[in-house]
Amino acid sequence: MVFVSSRAVAPEVVRPPTLEAVELDFDHDIELVLAFLNTCDAEDGTETLDDHDQWQQWCTDRGLGAAPDVEAAREIRDSMRSAVSYGVRPPELATAWPVQVRLHRGIPVLTGADALGTVLVAAARLVHTEHWDRIKICPADDCQWAFYDRSRNRSRTWCSMRVCGNREKARSWRERHTTA
Repeated sequence: MVFVSSRAVAPEVVRPPTLEAVELDFDHDIELVLAFLNTCDAEDGTETLDDHDQWQQWCTDRGLGAAPDVEAAREIRDSMRSAVSYGVRPPELATAWPVQVRLHRGIPVLTGADALGTVLVAAARLVHTEHWDRIKICPADDCQWAFYDRSRNRSRTWCSMRVCGNREKARSWRERHTTA
């Protein structure tokens, strides 16, 4: 009986890890998606997507290039906010947005064709890497801020325990003690 080492027959091929070769930055994707979801601010009463110039400035500030139709951006943003809001079912959108596939060191990578496409590609990467489930909307009516839940068990409810969580706990305490 003859034993042959598989290394002697077929040399080992060294392949670079896919994520390192593509240089994905999940923190950047998270920041971009959160910034997009927070283009409406309930506390300040501001809405970036009410005006094309503000939308263009938002895209320029982030180096995203040309800003597409502001109405489509608002519709997509509102649908995405509904998708991450607790207990809210997002409406079905027939909106499709163009993205491109390019090769980066031989590896196919999705890229946006414009600013909104770039945001959607970042969101898609978060979905496929299971980061999307950690994006939440603060349930405080006067806040509604999108945030990323970094807790180990994904149980964070408030954008800030010091502000929104504390307000809600104080409100709940007052209700319990005034009715008693």
